Amino acid sequence: MPEAKASQSQQSSLNSLPSGFSKETIVPSEPQEGHWLIVQDDKGRREFPLGGEVYSIGRAPNCDIRLYSLFVSRRHATLVRRQREDGSYYYRIVDGDLKGQSSSNGILINGHKVPAHNLENEDMVTFDPRVTAKYYRLKRETGKSGPIDPFDVTLIDPAMIEESED
Repeated sequence: MPEAKASQSQQSSLNSLPSGFSKETIVPSEPQEGHWLIVQDDKGRREFPLGGEVYSIGRAPNCDIRLYSLFVSRRHATLVRRQREDGSYYYRIVDGDLKGQSSSNGILINGHKVPAHNLENEDMVTFDPRVTAKYYRLKRETGKSGPIDPFDVTLIDPAMIEESED
């Protein structure tokens, strides 16, 4: 399969983050982390939150993540969740299914054809020139919670306060 690039409209659609996340909050895996696959295909842009052990990706109606294109294999790829030594996890994408059956055209990760790849934040997966996905590993934006910090004080200069005339 020749190296393919997503169109500019696909790129901009894939580059917008899922709701509740921002690029400034990208961190290594931790409990408040979210894993997302943002797919762009003939049906448009779709967001898939990841959390399960295994996801089948392809054209078949029974795939966990269904891709809409006649040029994508029925079982084009598989996502497998793996655990790191520190207890956090990541996803590995494998061309085809877990039984060793590869897809017809393979997968490209960031423009390079590979049989399998440990996904990293913002990796671009190309299934065919019109079907792409971007992987995000993001930390949820959360506000500060817990008891009030007694040392978190705002000092006000008395000269800044207007005295009211009674």
